[in-house]
Amino acid sequence: MLPPALDELARLLGRLRGVGRKTAQRLALQLLDSPDDYLKSLGASIVGLRERVRRCSQCRGLTEQDPCLLCTDPRRRDDLLCIVADVPDQYAVEASAAFDGRYFVLHGLISPLDDTGPDEIEADRLVERAGGGRTAEVILALPPSPEGEATGHYLAGRLHEAGVPRITRIAYGVPHGVELGFVDRVSMAHALSRRHEVDK
Repeated sequence: MLPPALDELARLLGRLRGVGRKTAQRLALQLLDSPDDYLKSLGASIVGLRERVRRCSQCRGLTEQDPCLLCTDPRRRDDLLCIVADVPDQYAVEASAAFDGRYFVLHGLISPLDDTGPDEIEADRLVERAGGGRTAEVILALPPSPEGEATGHYLAGRLHEAGVPRITRIAYGVPHGVELGFVDRVSMAHALSRRHEVDK
C-alpha cells in the first residue's frame, strides 16, 4: 500500500485519459525517484500550462501565439480546409506531409449519448469560416465511427448550404475504429490522396 501522498499523486495521474491504476502508481513511484530540479520544472510547466497554451482563434488548434503558426504560414493554401475531430488528429494529418491547406479542429464529435451537439463542436464558426466563396474544398478527416459518420453527414449538409463547392472525406486506408492520432504517416497520406466526394 502506497503512503498517502504517493497514493494521492497516483489517483490524480490515474484521472488522465489512457492511464490505468497500475500505470499511475508506476509513474508516481518514478516521480518520487526523480531529481528535485526535474520535479520543480515539471510542476512549473503544469501550473503555467493553461496560461500559455490556448485555442487558435482561426483553426481552434492549440497554440501559444494567436493565430497559430499553421494559420499564419503564407505557403499554405487558403482555399483548402481540413476538418479534424481533435488535436492529435491534426498532428497526424500534418505529419503525413500530404496536406498543404488550413485546418479546423472540432474538439469533439456530435454524440447525442454524450450530450455533444453542433454547438459544442462550433459548427457555426466552421461554416462561417468555410463559407462565403473563400473555400474551394473541405476535407472531412473524421474517424470511421458512428459519431464520426454522424458529424460528417451533419457538417456536409451545412457546408453545402453555405456554398462550399467540393466536400470530400478521407479514404478508409485508416483502420476501422482507430483514432486518427494513432494512424501511421503512410496510411494517413494514402487516405488523404484517395479522398472522395461527399454526396449532397
